[in-house]
Amino acid sequence: YNFYIYFFFLGTYLLTKLLFPILVKSDDPRVIIVSSGGMLTQKLDLKDIQFEQMNPFDGTIAYAQTKRQQVITARLLARRYSEETHINFYSMHPGWADTPGVQTSMPAFYDRFHDKFRTVEQGADTIVWLAISKETPKDGNGGFFCDRRR
Repeated sequence: YNFYIYFFFLGTYLLTKLLFPILVKSDDPRVIIVSSGGMLTQKLDLKDIQFEQMNPFDGTIAYAQTKRQQVITARLLARRYSEETHINFYSMHPGWADTPGVQTSMPAFYDRFHDKFRTVEQGADTIVWLAISKETPKDGNGGFFCDRRR
């Protein structure tokens, strides 16, 4: 059960912290945390953050919860570190892109809606925009983005 919390939440946080020494040397450092629309299906359950009480365990719910945790983490990192490090933190949802992950993790959803999905390139657009664009809104630090909008 803890795989979800370790991989999607703590792994993201640890990697970000380990990259701080490199990021602070950059002219315009940015961290983009890629979340998922799956998070929109769940509110954050602060009483069972590690899913130890979830019985039976539901991987889809755990995934949604950890993706929501990532969005909150971007906001908290921005509040805590932006002023002293000048790093901008963003989270984003790529939209429903036609990827093997969606095909295998949600086969019924995929079968029903795949003709409406985005291409991988369309899903990556906001990620790339947040990473390199000079137009990225500075007041968006800590924000959650989709389709280049907060």
